[in-house]
Amino acid sequence: MASTTETGHAKNIANFQTLIEFLMAYGSSYNPSKTNLQLPALIALKSSAEIALADVLSNHTIYNRKVSERQEAFSGIKTMATRFINAIQVSNASEGSIKEAKFHNRRLQGKRASPPKNPVSPETTPATISVSQQSYDQLIQHLSALKMVLANEPNYQPNEPELLVDTLASTITDLQNKNLEVIRAYANVNNARIIRNKLLYGDEIGICEIASDIKKYIKAIFGATSPEFAQIKGIEFSKIKN
Repeated sequence: MASTTETGHAKNIANFQTLIEFLMAYGSSYNPSKTNLQLPALIALKSSAEIALADVLSNHTIYNRKVSERQEAFSGIKTMATRFINAIQVSNASEGSIKEAKFHNRRLQGKRASPPKNPVSPETTPATISVSQQSYDQLIQHLSALKMVLANEPNYQPNEPELLVDTLASTITDLQNKNLEVIRAYANVNNARIIRNKLLYGDEIGICEIASDIKKYIKAIFGATSPEFAQIKGIEFSKIKN
């Protein structure tokens, strides 16, 4: 379901199409000298804005999917880490290695990797993402530190494949990749938002500014009390912050 904000962007585009339809009906009477107010430019702008809005929504969907995939990948790492701790304790590892492994596990167990339960809006602030991202980075860091302890302990030689250092290393690589995919997806959402916002709300070139100039032009050539101006003056265009 589209957010209220995204519906607002779509409403601006739909209202711009309504404005264009009225202008087309004026025929040769609508003949501005300014290039970006001419009908071909308006039609192209409307089309570009639709594409840009769709791109935001598409990237938003991809982002939420990547967040879910990361959540699933991280969901079992605390239990997995505990298994490695149990394994090193029943090995011939030194007390120092066991102590250090437990230290990193405690740090890992104290962090939480829990993405928002609900899908994230494409309007989510960078600060929110930054806080969440930091916790994931730390979890990977703690797990990597645990792996280094196990890898440097010559007497840690488990027979179970799932408890091998190589298995842990593969898991860490997968977590790093899942994390990176979320970062890239979030960057794509934000870049798409920048393009959308320029087309809808950019100074002089955005739909809102262009619509305002069009109303001024219609008022100038037909008059403030004309039925033509009455048709379009009430068409609303709202500048949305996000």
